[in-house]
Amino acid sequence: MALRTPQELAAELAGGLLSFPATAFDAELALDETAYRRHLDWQASHPIGGLFAAGGTGEGFSLLPEESARVIRIAVEEAGDRVPVLGAAGGSTLQAVRGARDAEAAGAEGLLLLPPYLTECDQEGLAAHVSAVCEATSLGVIVYHRATAVYEAGTLADLAARHENLIGFKDGVGDLAQLTRIRTLLGERLLYLGGLPTAEAYALPLLQLGMSTYSSALYNVVPEFALAFYADVRRGDHAAVTEKLARFVLPYLEIRDRAKGYGVSIVKGGLRAVGRDLGPVRPPLQDLTAQDVEDLRILIDAAGIHPGAAAASAA
Repeated sequence: MALRTPQELAAELAGGLLSFPATAFDAELALDETAYRRHLDWQASHPIGGLFAAGGTGEGFSLLPEESARVIRIAVEEAGDRVPVLGAAGGSTLQAVRGARDAEAAGAEGLLLLPPYLTECDQEGLAAHVSAVCEATSLGVIVYHRATAVYEAGTLADLAARHENLIGFKDGVGDLAQLTRIRTLLGERLLYLGGLPTAEAYALPLLQLGMSTYSSALYNVVPEFALAFYADVRRGDHAAVTEKLARFVLPYLEIRDRAKGYGVSIVKGGLRAVGRDLGPVRPPLQDLTAQDVEDLRILIDAAGIHPGAAAASAA
């Protein structure tokens, strides 16, 4: 049973950095529970606001339904007493409903609703999709505004009026005019969080639109840096944010942009570079090349970022 009501969860998430722990796989691409637990322990040892298990960075799109439920349960067992753990659900509406129920049964505090698979759909269909999931669970639900799930402000307002457990809106599109319309119409009714790939690049301007937090993939690899960056954003310290962008984030983006799918793969590559290998990514993603990993290691070192006792803790 969730420890927080949906509204309590939203209030807590709004005040801290969020992240999606990578899921560990062995050489045969099976779930590596030992390595995953070790990673979760490290991630939960820092003052993070919330962890989303089996999400995008966790390669949730590659997990079987039973694997997703297991990944969420492991995350709750390993980190749930220290930080709110949320699950994720996606695919068709029936799959998302099953995912929501599985996440709740696994002990998750909330749920990220990923876009439906493949097909385009209009607002009426999206509203029915979200409603089905909200009605299937008592967990607080955050919708992910991206790809096949682009929500109009009126659709969100109607859904928020009908479903008390719809608590959040994660943006992965970056349309500032649309975000302004949504924020103006819904006000404080929802939690707003940034979800563009490598969200640090957009965090400061989006703060001005009322997005007090975002999900950081970088936190997987360099948690101290990610938390310091977030603190700079919340203070509105433009000089500090700019310095960190120039020193690490923008060069990191150059490596990330070398191949499609590297937005996820670079997390596994970064963990390999700092001595916390969580194995390969599953197809259709591709791993970073050896040169990419070496370039990332050089960048981390040149930026003066040294994740605490990485190799020793991973031993």
